[in-house]
Amino acid sequence: MTWNTCELRIEGMDCADCALHVQEQISSLPGVDQAKVLLAAEKGIVTFDPNLTSLDDIKAAVAAIGYRARAMDEAQPAAAPTSARLFSIIRLAFVGVIGLLALLEIVAERLGLLEPVVDLVPAPVALAAVLIGGYPIFKSALLGLRARSINVDLLMAIGIVAAASIGEYVSAALLVLFILIAHFLESFTTDKARAAIRELVALTPKQARVLRQGREIEIRAEALNPGDIVIVRPGENIPADGQVIDGHSSVNQAPITGESIPAEKGPGDEVFAATLNELGSLRVKVTRVGANTTLGKIIRLVEEAEGAKAPVQRFADRFTAYFLPVVITAAVLTYLISGNIVFTIAVLVVACPCAVALATPLAVVASVGSAARRGLLIKGGLYLEALARVDTVLMDKTGTLTLGKPQVTDVVATTDDRTAADLLRLAGGLERYSEHPLAGAILSETERRRISLPQPQEFVVVPGQGVTAHLEGQAILLGNRKLMAAHGVSLPSTLEERAIALEHEGKTVVFLAQGDVVLGLLAVADVIRPEVPAAIAALKGLGIRHLLLLTGDNERTAAAVAAQLGVDYQADLLPQEKIAVVQQLQAAGRKVAMIGDGINDAPALTQADVGIAMGVAGTDVALEAADVALMRDDWSQIPEAILVGRRAFRTIKQNISFGVVFNIVGISLAAVGILAPVMAAAAESLPDVAVFLNSSRLLRAPKHRQ
Repeated sequence: MTWNTCELRIEGMDCADCALHVQEQISSLPGVDQAKVLLAAEKGIVTFDPNLTSLDDIKAAVAAIGYRARAMDEAQPAAAPTSARLFSIIRLAFVGVIGLLALLEIVAERLGLLEPVVDLVPAPVALAAVLIGGYPIFKSALLGLRARSINVDLLMAIGIVAAASIGEYVSAALLVLFILIAHFLESFTTDKARAAIRELVALTPKQARVLRQGREIEIRAEALNPGDIVIVRPGENIPADGQVIDGHSSVNQAPITGESIPAEKGPGDEVFAATLNELGSLRVKVTRVGANTTLGKIIRLVEEAEGAKAPVQRFADRFTAYFLPVVITAAVLTYLISGNIVFTIAVLVVACPCAVALATPLAVVASVGSAARRGLLIKGGLYLEALARVDTVLMDKTGTLTLGKPQVTDVVATTDDRTAADLLRLAGGLERYSEHPLAGAILSETERRRISLPQPQEFVVVPGQGVTAHLEGQAILLGNRKLMAAHGVSLPSTLEERAIALEHEGKTVVFLAQGDVVLGLLAVADVIRPEVPAAIAALKGLGIRHLLLLTGDNERTAAAVAAQLGVDYQADLLPQEKIAVVQQLQAAGRKVAMIGDGINDAPALTQADVGIAMGVAGTDVALEAADVALMRDDWSQIPEAILVGRRAFRTIKQNISFGVVFNIVGISLAAVGILAPVMAAAAESLPDVAVFLNSSRLLRAPKHRQ
């Protein structure tokens, strides 16, 4: 069987109940294997058998219940005619005026002043307001019934019709007014939840200056192709991912990595779509365009984050699924017990599952969208909840805790007349054409210090020991103790003691000699990232006590790094042994986060409850594989990710609790007559607004560690 997967833009959804009914409608089609409808992204992802159903069938099914669906690449239909929009405004204004007059009439009745205002809203006018204002509610209810689906609008419609049927036209008109206001607030709330996605989409470059046949022309950025050469002038956004082939500039990469300091870019460097070229002009060879750019992938991950449901969402899903039948049962029981149709109407009107259904999606989209703008990608509610529960953090060493590039850390001369620069000059000249990692560290240090190097002659590599050569007529040796002993070079006790101390710190020591006289030593190490100690302290401050370094390095090196950071360690581990460590901890009940580079550590990252990959900007494999992806190599984002998870999970629980309690209390008060239908309609939108306001706090970055 061949399955097709398509993405649809679905319009008209205002609340989580809408998304649920669209998803159920699509899922009911023959041949549909899986349907996922994302409210915040206004998107549907459908996997189906093309032999049993088609894209047109799916679009028709969505249209049958009152929503609009179109393919992602399909042009947006023309806006509604002005007359249609004008009718909507007139309808709302008419119902609003009638509603205000009705409220005035009710207040007057309470004050004993009914006679002067009794005719403010004649019954025919109130009935007209019910029919005109209630049209969208009745339409949604009928479409749901036709599709054999019970929705919230059906409950509202029953309440309105019941009120009108007993002659309560003014109350029915007020019900319509407050329900329309509730729908507006739900729409407003959902629209605000989409703000995080819209802000990312707004970053997408619109225009590009491309070199075609020797001429610069401006085209739409979406018309670029891999291989095109684009010209980016100062103050312009880079229109696609690519590689700089000419020019030097400072590029503000904040939209991708969240870094506030611009990065220097020159030939051979990678640049990303939507980043800002601040200074010089650049020529960039395009490598990825449109949805395939790093920004495009970030947008897709944020859009689909809502679909990776947290375990806590299962309760909300069950609540929503059983809610409407329970409400109808409660309304029937209310009528059977009290015999009061007004109480029954109030029960139907006050009930709304949307707050509970929105509890998780709003918090997830707000958290994920806000974090993405800071270069921290969390792939949905599932991983937000997992981050919230983490109590154990495992970390790789090379390239994760450390910079991944050996550096010269110490230069020690045996005599005062020799400076560090003197030793580096000789060592650099000796290693000038070597490709050994130690040579790279020494040459990087001489370049940093701008030391000119002599030309080596008679260069010889001694495997396992070091190198020898002649520099300026002198025989120079650079290597370990074996090389020194083989050439009769004795090591002073003070130098030997210093070498042993450096080796206990996890550093690699090489000795430099001229002839048979030792000149000093150089220590090389893969140094710890400068922000790591503070990040480790922050993790401990969050209550994470189990911090474990996993590395393939030897015991001495691992012990030195672990001692500097105050963490435990396991050394000499193969990749499969790292997986075993994760499994053992999980079997003991630990919730494990594993931090690595996303490629070499992929197996352990996958096994962990949360896999966190560092520095994945432009790295497709790591970006796709990680549960949490850090767009830059910055350890400060790791405690921030855990904090984001905790705040989101706490907010979700608050939202769900409030939604459930509100519905229980509201239905109970309505059933005993304390909450009248009009007040029930007015209160119906309150939990949605509360959930939105509570979730919107997550749009802001945390200001302190919790």
